[in-house]
Amino acid sequence: MHKRLSAGDRAFHTVNYFVFAVIALLCIFPFYYLFINTISNNDLSSRGLITFFPREIHFSNYAQVLHIPGFGHAGLVSLGRTVIGTALTVGGAAFLGFLFTKQEMWGRKFWYRFIIVTMYFNAGIIPWYVTMLNLNLTNNFLAYILPAIVSPFFVILVKTFVESLPAALQESAQIDGAGYWTIFTRIVFPLITPILATIAIFSAVGQWNSFTDTLFLMTDQNLYTLQFVLYKYMNEASSLAAIVRNSSGGQGLDLANLQTPTSIRTTVSMIVVFPILLVYPYFQRFFVKGILIGAVKG
Repeated sequence: MHKRLSAGDRAFHTVNYFVFAVIALLCIFPFYYLFINTISNNDLSSRGLITFFPREIHFSNYAQVLHIPGFGHAGLVSLGRTVIGTALTVGGAAFLGFLFTKQEMWGRKFWYRFIIVTMYFNAGIIPWYVTMLNLNLTNNFLAYILPAIVSPFFVILVKTFVESLPAALQESAQIDGAGYWTIFTRIVFPLITPILATIAIFSAVGQWNSFTDTLFLMTDQNLYTLQFVLYKYMNEASSLAAIVRNSSGGQGLDLANLQTPTSIRTTVSMIVVFPILLVYPYFQRFFVKGILIGAVKG
C-alpha cells in the first residue's frame, strides 16, 4: 500500500529533487563543457564561442593529440603506477588494519599511534625531498609506489571495519588451529571487501591524478606521468599546437580542424579525466556501505 503524502511532504520532495538536480548539473557541466569544446570547430572554441552546444562537430582533435611526443608512454606510466600502487596500498592497509586489532601484537598501541601521528605532522617538502634523494628514489619508478603503501587513514578504516566483524569468527578459526595468516586470508579478507573497494578507488584516483611527485623527483622523461604531461601541456599549449599541426603536415586542414592552444588543453584534459569517469561510477556502490561500516563500530 502506498502512503498518501501530504501537500507539505510533496513540496519538500519537490524542492529536494530540484536542488539535487541543480547540484548534479553543476557537477556535470564542466565535463560537458570540456567535451563539446573538443569536438567543435577549433577556431570557434578558441574564441570562446562554444558554451552550451557543439558546433561543426569533428573528432580529429583526439587523433591529432596522439601525435604529441611522449603522450602514449606517459599514459602507460600512469596506468602502471595506478594499478601497482593501488594494489599495494590496499594490501598494506588491509594487513596493518587487521594486525592492529590483535591485542597480542607487540607494541600495538605504540605502532598504531606512530602511524596515525603522521596524518597530522610532516616535515615539509624539503626534508621529504632530501629523504627521497637519500633513498635513491629520484628518477625511480618506485618513488610512485613505496611511499603510498602505508596510508594512516586507510589503516584506520580497515581497523574499524575489522573490529565491527563478529569476534567469534576469528576465535573459532583459532580453536581449529588456524594461524594469523590463514585467518586474514580466508576469513577476514573476504569479509572486508566493501571497505577495500572504497580504499581502492580513493587510492586509484589519488595515484592517477598525482603529478607533484613527478615534478619534484623526476627528470627522466620516460618516467613522466600523464598528469604531469598535462601540466606541461597547459603551460606549453601554444607550441604544442604548432607541433601537432606540423606533424599532421598542415595540408588539407581547414581552420576548423587546425589545433589551437584551447583545443590542446581541452582534448588532453578530457583524455586524462575519461578513465576515472569510467571507473568511479562502478565503485560508487561500495562507498556508502564501506565508509559507514568502516567509520562506525557496531
